[in-house]
Amino acid sequence: MNDMFVVAKFTMRDMLKRKSFIISTIIILFMIVLGCNIPNIIKSFKGESSKAKVLIVDKDNIFEDNLKELSNEENEIITNVLTIDEIKEKLLNNDIDEAVIVDKIDNNISFKYVVKNAMYLEGSPYIVDVLSNLYKEMQISKLNLSEKEILSINPVFNYEVEQAEEKANGNVFLMMILSMVLFYAVYFCAFQVSSSITTEKTSKIIETLVTSTSPTNIVLGKTIGIGLVGLFQLVLIILTALFSVTTFLDREMISSVLDMSSITLSLGLITLLYFILGYATYALLYALTGSTVSKPEDIQSANTPVAMITVVGFYISYFTMMNPSSNMNMIAGLIPISSPFCMPFRIMMGFADTNEVLLSIGILLITIFIIANITIKVYSNAILNYGSKMSLKDILKMYKQK
Repeated sequence: MNDMFVVAKFTMRDMLKRKSFIISTIIILFMIVLGCNIPNIIKSFKGESSKAKVLIVDKDNIFEDNLKELSNEENEIITNVLTIDEIKEKLLNNDIDEAVIVDKIDNNISFKYVVKNAMYLEGSPYIVDVLSNLYKEMQISKLNLSEKEILSINPVFNYEVEQAEEKANGNVFLMMILSMVLFYAVYFCAFQVSSSITTEKTSKIIETLVTSTSPTNIVLGKTIGIGLVGLFQLVLIILTALFSVTTFLDREMISSVLDMSSITLSLGLITLLYFILGYATYALLYALTGSTVSKPEDIQSANTPVAMITVVGFYISYFTMMNPSSNMNMIAGLIPISSPFCMPFRIMMGFADTNEVLLSIGILLITIFIIANITIKVYSNAILNYGSKMSLKDILKMYKQK
């Protein structure tokens, strides 16, 4: 047991000293901070005011000088009488962001919406709807109706959402983001195991390790060491993301997109458990492929089958999350290749009961035990192999050897 932790400590020290690990971590953290500052960067380019400058041309004074009331935190309303050519010139010079020309012909009111580029314009512009409502309110107020009569003509419409499924709660968008983070953490950490094993075989360090401790301690020690480094990196990324989101982004915007109330301590602990189990599953598979090659250039091709299994497991989880109450999502929460990415978020959405969680964890533990048994046995027989990459037939022969 002591030897296993010595190998883990050696592996952790080696991983933390690698320039690739340090640079990749710095880049990831920088991208998170930069991504959260994009709205602030856009505002700085726009200038001090982030309001959209809307020009309304009301030459017949249809709105009776009430347009200034529409100015708010998002829009700065400018009223002026300009020709269409003058409006276009202002748009091209970025003096205004958009313009609305109002005309009244008989009893009909027409709006001409003028923008710099109409390529991405879809549906009725928001400002046109606002103007339509303002005009209706003006005409209703001229009828000298009582408050009750006004409400009967122009009632306030309220709506609420009620779901038939009692358990469903949480935020699907947040769920998918966390699933992707967990996938990349598991994938890249596990991949490092095969790389580490092959590199040590190439540098002949493995010969020293074999004479000092057992193959079991080497495999498990490396898996634990790289896993702890990966966990440290994951925690660092999450803390940086939380700090950046709460510091640089508008709280109202965050609450409108993400329901953070579904993130609890118990969910964090179960996610950590599934990260450990998912990492152990894939790390041992990568250790198996890493022990079958003796040249660093062969690692990529040897890891391809495991990488495909990892990606398939993630996509099974990801796409079934769009309908978390489906049977496919329940199955994805039990299959060992997809459950690490799926089950924490079935729990967050309230669809997984205790028995289902225990069954999922039990299946993962059995899978890890089986893979570890195969990996250690093959590794023990292949550890000093410096020949060509072994085939599946060679691996099976080594597994059958005592």
